[in-house]
Amino acid sequence: MKHIAAFALLATAAVAASAQSNVTLFGVVDVAARHVKNGDNTLRSLSGNGLNSSRLGFRGVEDLGGGLKAGFWLEHGFNVDTGTQSDAARFWNRRSTVSLSGGFGELRLGRDFTPTYTGFADYDVFGTNGVADAGKFNSVLGTNADTATRSDNEVSYFTPGNLGGFRAQVSFAPSEKVAGKKYMGGRVAYGAGPLDVSLAYGQTTVTPSAGEDKYKFVVLGGSYDFGVAKLTGYVSQAEFANLEMQVANIGVQVPLGQGILRASYIRADASGRTAAGANTENNDANQIALGYVYNLSKRTALYTTVARVNNKAGATFVVSGGPALPSPNNGKDSTGVDFGLRHSF
Repeated sequence: MKHIAAFALLATAAVAASAQSNVTLFGVVDVAARHVKNGDNTLRSLSGNGLNSSRLGFRGVEDLGGGLKAGFWLEHGFNVDTGTQSDAARFWNRRSTVSLSGGFGELRLGRDFTPTYTGFADYDVFGTNGVADAGKFNSVLGTNADTATRSDNEVSYFTPGNLGGFRAQVSFAPSEKVAGKKYMGGRVAYGAGPLDVSLAYGQTTVTPSAGEDKYKFVVLGGSYDFGVAKLTGYVSQAEFANLEMQVANIGVQVPLGQGILRASYIRADASGRTAAGANTENNDANQIALGYVYNLSKRTALYTTVARVNNKAGATFVVSGGPALPSPNNGKDSTGVDFGLRHSF
């Protein structure tokens, strides 16, 4: 009987060792007092996502043995100031994926970031959040492309992490007969020591215009950590039919006291004509931004950011969380400042 009990105990231990799993609850709560002036219109508000996007998530990994692992990731975005979900159409709007990983890399299925988004977001010192968010300048050029940040139905392959600093991702998302959803793209990158560089390209099949149905986006980014400061930046180009938008972003992060000083400059240059014949050649803009993050602990931080967008001609870029630009809105400037608190768990 003792031998049977011992065998049962060993069998149980073996099963546990070959199929270990864990589930983690995580999240971010971020809210800020914000003041935005667009032209002559102003708005004071309590807004979220000034430093990081507020979220609640669950992730888990199961060890299947032989170096193979299964994982899942479910992430919900919400607005701290109102308690509402950030996407009314989707509850798991940020990420909802299942994956298999091993020595071959990772195969990931579900809603996730596109490689072209991470291709520039990884090099925005403000993390594409708050009034200084660089994502506002990455225009989809009037198309119905729904893949600027994430794509539904995405199938992605990621290379393993033991390739001497080299990493790559390829992704495909079928349209499921919805225009603006079909996406294919990829990213190759290299990081070693203080240097990190990346090149990404993607295209989305959209509603045709002037015989063209492909919205294309390419971005080259990089960073170098000098120790006393980290320099980051990227250049990107979006194309559709005869329209183009080129963006250049240069930023710096400097450790200062118990926090980090952040600053960036962005230049957006438009060219081409719309389907209606309007000339966009002078619809350019630039943004200058400055911010500071003060770390109260590893999980909690106070922050402040100020950003100013200067629009030219028909450009209508604005900082987030503001009022509508006054009509006529062409060429009006946008300024925003926020003071916030972020806690992660």
